[in-house]
Amino acid sequence: MRIKALALSLGLATALCANASVAAKKDESGLGHDYRTFHSDGKIDYGNIGDSYTAELTIYVAGNQFMAMEELMNDFQGKNQDIKTIYLETIPPGQILKGQILKQGQIDGQNTAQNPDLFASVNLGHLKKLKKKGVMENYKIYIHNKLELMVAKGNPKAIEGPEDLGRDDLVQSHPNPLTEGIFKFYGSQMLKDLDLYDKVTGGSECKSCWAVEGKTWFTSRHHRETPHRIEQGEADVGIVWTTEVTHAQAEGRPIDGVSIPAPYNMEHKVGYAIGILTTGRNPDNAARFLDYLSTDDAQNIYANYGFIKGSADDLKLKPIPGK
Repeated sequence: MRIKALALSLGLATALCANASVAAKKDESGLGHDYRTFHSDGKIDYGNIGDSYTAELTIYVAGNQFMAMEELMNDFQGKNQDIKTIYLETIPPGQILKGQILKQGQIDGQNTAQNPDLFASVNLGHLKKLKKKGVMENYKIYIHNKLELMVAKGNPKAIEGPEDLGRDDLVQSHPNPLTEGIFKFYGSQMLKDLDLYDKVTGGSECKSCWAVEGKTWFTSRHHRETPHRIEQGEADVGIVWTTEVTHAQAEGRPIDGVSIPAPYNMEHKVGYAIGILTTGRNPDNAARFLDYLSTDDAQNIYANYGFIKGSADDLKLKPIPGK
């Protein structure tokens, strides 16, 4: 009996290990960490989607800020200790707008709130759509960013700049043009300006797919997938934000960056816009966070992660343009 029990125990342990391995494999690029609940005592919960309905502040922002958010939230809650819970999503803003605000959305089979208190995007046009819907009135630009090429440490393919994306010997990993604003509004324009768009994309518009079979992969969430694919030897290069190279290197990952010169890096166009939804549950808390983003402390935190600070004019609240 004891031998049988031991065998059963070993079998269960093996099964559990296998399941854990599958779970780790499923989340090896960190997708589960894009849904976080921050508590005022410093605790962080991951994947509690229902908190989008109950948190004392609910924020949906462009995913490429994920690396700065823990420090930012800890600092904000330290200054506003009465706000006990903050639910934060860091995923592509187009996906948030179309799939979670303008219609009922789901994450892992769970409904998400359509009325976050705050929404931020790298494209002011997203906020203009919310204005037309009558659910957002004002905005501010709080940080800037620019494009960079991510490569493996040591740059083994000797990539010198964006013109090299036209080479035939490279496997590329880029944000998809459907939900990721970095490519839809900026990366695609860079490729068009370089007369490389058709070659690199094959004219494809999809996500989690080969745009050009075996040559160009379009991600679902580039800020997590592209560094992972490069580390695994599945890609040689990818268009990312410069902050993502900074973050990967800070973590000690075997990643390097290749600068993209202006105007191709789109620094002159990339501004992060944020506004309060009039349908949100916590307007006062949202206003406090919006004010906080203009403080030196918040701006310095972003700058430490490679973002470009907003100007004095950027940081002023102003009406969203358009009718």
